[in-house]
Amino acid sequence: MFTVKRAIIMAAGFGSRLRPITNEIPKPLIRVNGVRMIDTVINGLVKNDITEIYIVVGYLKEKFEGIVEEYNRKEKKVKITLIDNPYYDKCNNISSLYVARSHLSECVIIDGDQVLRNDDILNPNIERSGYCSSWSEGYTDEWLQNINEEGIVTECSRIGGAKGWELHGVSFWSEEDCIKLKRQLVLEFEKKKNTQIYWDDLAMFCYKEQYQLGIRKIKKEDIVEIDSVEELINLDKSYMEDKKNEG
Repeated sequence: MFTVKRAIIMAAGFGSRLRPITNEIPKPLIRVNGVRMIDTVINGLVKNDITEIYIVVGYLKEKFEGIVEEYNRKEKKVKITLIDNPYYDKCNNISSLYVARSHLSECVIIDGDQVLRNDDILNPNIERSGYCSSWSEGYTDEWLQNINEEGIVTECSRIGGAKGWELHGVSFWSEEDCIKLKRQLVLEFEKKKNTQIYWDDLAMFCYKEQYQLGIRKIKKEDIVEIDSVEELINLDKSYMEDKKNEG
């Protein structure tokens, strides 16, 4: 058992699948029913006493500056720090964890462009490193994991499937596994120039034998991942008018 002490929020990407909305605002700052996506993440962390928060930014990074002032003023126990990813426009998200690697220590790594609906999934006490995962009985094209009787991940499919545990963008990492991640980030990104992979590839595929990952079982509705304007409209009808005006 270990306790997460800090969070790294990944928020550097273009959010290209939500254009034209993301032409002027980064995806994590899009409001869904009046609340910015990243607010659901930060508020969930704070409610679980995870108050040392690092946000990796890149695309339209200046838009995030107000968040630091807002939370650091409103929540005195919260310290939010922005980390600039200068590689965001030419590398995959391994670059975001690479620039934040000095803060990899008993941490939760979480995508900032999703809506958290259940703060309990961010409980900082966890038995082993691994991802929040929901059971998928039917077919999904998301990454899908299988686990053994001891709850350890035995394999992961990049192309999805059925009857497995769907991986979500919230993961918890012990001190021991963070040390491995830091070493592998330097090796892959810096030395091998392997810049076009996901950071998740390190533990799930590239160095799978060095980890014994578990899962935190959640319900699919605990996290809402928005990957298109249509999915955004389904959650917030106010964007329907924008879609009409675009047409």
